[in-house]
Parts: sequence; structure tokens; C-alpha cells
Amino acid sequence: MKTAVSNHKSIPIRFFVVTFLWSWLLWLPFVLGGLDIWDWDATLRSNLSMPAIILGAFGPGVAAVFSIKTLQGKSAVKPFLRSFFSFNFGWKVWGIIFGAMGLANFLAWYIPGFFGYERLSMLLPTIFVFPIYWLLMVFFGGGQEEIGWRGYIMPILESRFGVWLGNTILGIIWTLWHVPLWFIPDSFQVFMPFPAFLIGCIGLSFFFSWVVKVSNHKPLSALMAHGTSNAMLPVFPSLVLATGVFQIHFWILEILYFIIGMIAMLSLKKQ
Repeated sequence: MKTAVSNHKSIPIRFFVVTFLWSWLLWLPFVLGGLDIWDWDATLRSNLSMPAIILGAFGPGVAAVFSIKTLQGKSAVKPFLRSFFSFNFGWKVWGIIFGAMGLANFLAWYIPGFFGYERLSMLLPTIFVFPIYWLLMVFFGGGQEEIGWRGYIMPILESRFGVWLGNTILGIIWTLWHVPLWFIPDSFQVFMPFPAFLIGCIGLSFFFSWVVKVSNHKPLSALMAHGTSNAMLPVFPSLVLATGVFQIHFWILEILYFIIGMIAMLSLKKQ
């Protein structure tokens, strides 16, 4: 696998500017409400917070389209979007996505039980709704971020810095982009230890990069991988929905994501 570094490919800063502006401006009213800076109707805020979080997650995709249109021309947008309609990336990739994400979530849920921690009950009403929930996660519950993160900016960062440093940088930026969610009371991030989340984001950046490469550079595979990782969370809950507790399940999950990502990246040299 070729991972040569090009020091001449410029980074489209406008991508990051638009990504953060789109997402953070949509989330700002809810952050201000959560910090008691803006005292607006709590019920309305609670009802609107999740739609705003979902819409904000389209920021990287919006930024990718904007960057392509302004840097390469309008004619380049359609081929970029069309590249996300190819499902032909092989059963091996599908199997590893579900196997790796499912195993990590299962172990994070199961292992603490040996040390006296509660194994949390599944949050879905029945496992039979999982296929629908999975589709929602792929296209609206986080997977949509990958239109910009892995579909557009990842290859540029890898070309400039190499796959290891490029994806580490992307993982850190991806983590920082989520920061406002820690101040929105209705988001799950309020219960997540930030250092663990950072570790997991870097690990998943490695894993998603591997997924795209072994799928013959089909960017849709990154949406599937991201959506699958999020869809597994209510099946094998790793987050105690309370503050002031040690989130042992979540720490294990994020460390496992990092290990999986490292193994995936190391395997690139063998291909």
C-alpha cells in the first residue's frame, strides 16, 4: 500500500472554516442555554436540540461540497457526490465493519461485569428494530459526517502528512469539532469523558481510513463504518447516563477502538 507523503498539496482551510461555522452556529443557541447564558424556553430547547445536533452533523459534508465547488468548479461536485452511491466494496469489508464494531461494543459492555459493574440493559425496545436504527445512524446519526471527513479531507491530509499523522490530525480535529456538545444537556457527550472520546476518535480515524482503502476507495464505506459504530451503542450500552460516575465501559470501548484502529493501520503495510 502506497503511503507516500506529498509536501506540495495544500490544505483547503475553507473546509474546516465552513465545517466549524455550520455546526457550531447551529449548536450555539443550545450551548448558551446549557450554560445559562441565554435563558430561553427549556422545553422548546429540549425539543429542538436533537434536530439541531443532527443538522449540525452535516457540516463536514456541506463544507466538502462548498470547497469542491469553489476550488474545482461546479462540475466537480456531481462526480464527488456520485462516488457515495457505490455499495460494491465486498463482503470482507462489511464483515469486518460489523465484526470489529460489534465485538468492541460487546466486550466493553461485558467485561466490566466480571469486576462488579452492572451490565446495562439494551436501550432499543427490541433487537428487531436494529436494521432501521442502523440506517438512521448511517445517514443521520453520525455517518453523514463522513461525506466531509473521510470522503473529502482525509485523502488530502494523508497526501500531505502520511496516513499515520494525517489521520491523527483528523482525529484530533474531529474531536474538537464535537466540543460544543459537552455543553448541550440533551447530548450524550455530557456523560462522556473527553480524554476517552479523544482516544476513540483517533482510533476510529485509523479504522475508517483502513475501511476506505480496502473498499477500493469507496467513501460510502466510511458512512457505513461510522453509522455501525454508533448503532452498536444502544445494543451493548457502554455509557451510564449519569454524571459524576466513572465510565468504565466507555473507557474500555474507546481504548478498544484505538487498538482496532492501530491493527488496521499496521495491516496496510501487508497489502
